[in-house]
Amino acid sequence: MDVKKKDIRALTKEQLRDFFIKEGDEAFRGNQVYEWLWSKSAYSFEDMTNISKETRQMLEDNFVINHIKVDTMQRSSDGTVKNAVRLHDGLIVESVLIPTPTRTTACVSSQVGCSLDCSFCATSRLKRMRNLNPDEIYDQVVAIDNESRLYFNRPLSNIVFMGMGEPLMNYNNVIKAIDKITSPEGLGMSPKRIVVSTSGVPKMIKKMADDEVKFNLAVSLHSAIDEVRTSIMPFNETFPLKDLQEALEYWYEKTKKAITYEYIVWKGINDSLKDIEALVKFCKYVPCKVNIIEYNPIDDGAFQQASNQAIEDYIRVLERNNIVVNVRRSRGKDIDAACGQLANKS
Repeated sequence: MDVKKKDIRALTKEQLRDFFIKEGDEAFRGNQVYEWLWSKSAYSFEDMTNISKETRQMLEDNFVINHIKVDTMQRSSDGTVKNAVRLHDGLIVESVLIPTPTRTTACVSSQVGCSLDCSFCATSRLKRMRNLNPDEIYDQVVAIDNESRLYFNRPLSNIVFMGMGEPLMNYNNVIKAIDKITSPEGLGMSPKRIVVSTSGVPKMIKKMADDEVKFNLAVSLHSAIDEVRTSIMPFNETFPLKDLQEALEYWYEKTKKAITYEYIVWKGINDSLKDIEALVKFCKYVPCKVNIIEYNPIDDGAFQQASNQAIEDYIRVLERNNIVVNVRRSRGKDIDAACGQLANKS
C-alpha cells in the first residue's frame, strides 16, 4: 500500500464533499463517490462509470480502496460456505455463510486472531494481530450477500459477529461497520437482524446500552460457576460473573432486549447437575434464552462433547424453569467452519 495515499473509505461523506470543493469541483461529486464506495461496493475507481476519466484519475492519485479479496472459498456438504479473506496488508481472516431453508446468515470476524484466551477455541490460539477496520467488516458482509444471491437465490437475511475476534475489544470499528450495514446509504439491513456476540466485557456491555444500540446481544457463557468458567476462559478472572451479571442487568434495564446465552456442554467439565442449577440461577437475573451449541473439536482432545443424556438434562431442567432453550447443531464441520474452528488452516 502506498503510504502517501489515504484509504478513501476512512472519509465521511462530508469529508468527501469537502475534498471535491477544495479540488474546484462540485460537492455532489462526493455523494456520487460515497454511493459507489458503500451502496455499490466498488472495488476500484475505474468502476465509477458516471464520473469522468480525469476525476477518476485524480482519485487514483490521492486515494486507495483497501478492498478485501476472497482468497479461497470452501463449500460444505451441508451448504455452508467458508471464505478465507485476504486483507490489504496480506493478513487473513475467515467468514462463513450459513444457509437454512428460511434464512442466510453471515458469520463475520472483527479481529485478526483474538484478544481473549478461551482454551476451547481455535481462533484464540492465533493471538490478536490487529483489529479490523469498519470497511473490512463491511466487505465480508457484502461478499457473503453476493454468495447468498449466487448459490441460494436470495439476499443475506442475518448477521452474527461470531467469527474471529472479540467484537467488544474492537468496539468503535464494529459500531461504525454496523452503522454502514444498517444505513440506507449502505446495505440497509435492519439492526434487529444483527447479533453481536461477546465473551463478556462488562464495561463495554454497559457502553453499548448507553449508546442505545439497536442490534441484539449474545454472550458466550459456557459456565455460570466462576471457577469452571475461569478454567476454560481465563479472562473470567478479570471479568468475573458478578460483574457480567451486573452489566447484563444494566443492558436490559436500558434496552429492554433479552440476552441470548451461548453454551457448550463438555464431558467432565460442565455436565453435572450443579452446573445446570448454576445456569438456571444465572438465567433468572435477566430475560434470556439459551442456545446449547454442539462442540467442534480442535485437535487436542482436551475437550469432548458431553453425552446426549447431559444435553437432555440441561434441556429438561431449563424448560422446567420456563427458560427458552434451543439446541444448535453445527454447520460446516467438514470444512472447519463450525463454531470455534476458525483458525486460518488455509
